[in-house]
Amino acid sequence: MSTNPRDNVNSPQAAIPPTAITALTAALASDNVVTRQNARQALVDIGRPAVPALIGASDHQNWRVRWEAVKALSEIADPSSAPALVRRIVEDEHDDIRWIAERGLIVIGREGLAPLMQALIEHADSIWVLQGAHHILHVLARRGLSDLVSPVLAAIEGPAPQAEVPFRAEAALHKLEEAPE
Repeated sequence: MSTNPRDNVNSPQAAIPPTAITALTAALASDNVVTRQNARQALVDIGRPAVPALIGASDHQNWRVRWEAVKALSEIADPSSAPALVRRIVEDEHDDIRWIAERGLIVIGREGLAPLMQALIEHADSIWVLQGAHHILHVLARRGLSDLVSPVLAAIEGPAPQAEVPFRAEAALHKLEEAPE
């Protein structure tokens, strides 16, 4: 049996009806923590079929729903969720939600870098984006992506990240587009 979270699509639960996914996603808004946790775990077990509903829930006005949705997306680690995870880093006022989104992008790896680089191009003045990107890129550099991410890391750590990061991120984005995995 595979331990890769992306392989959940092959689980017997992958054929679960959309109404069940909708009900489980709605349960993420429960006041009962156990209900929320059980719903999140069930959605993680479903895997890829639950991703669109979880992406929608990641923008919910209730921070607990966002937390549960981002946690589930991070555990499923489907590359299609990378833009939603980056959006949480850019927009969410809750540190713990941003941190979980960062962890999810680390698990997704190279396939999650394009939306992160785009965020760095557009939001290099955001401390949340710079801190989150630093965390993600630092880990990914140690996991074999150093050639791609080190120039961006150096810009983030440099004396003028707001000026330098967009240029380095754009160069990294071009490299990603030229040599997709």
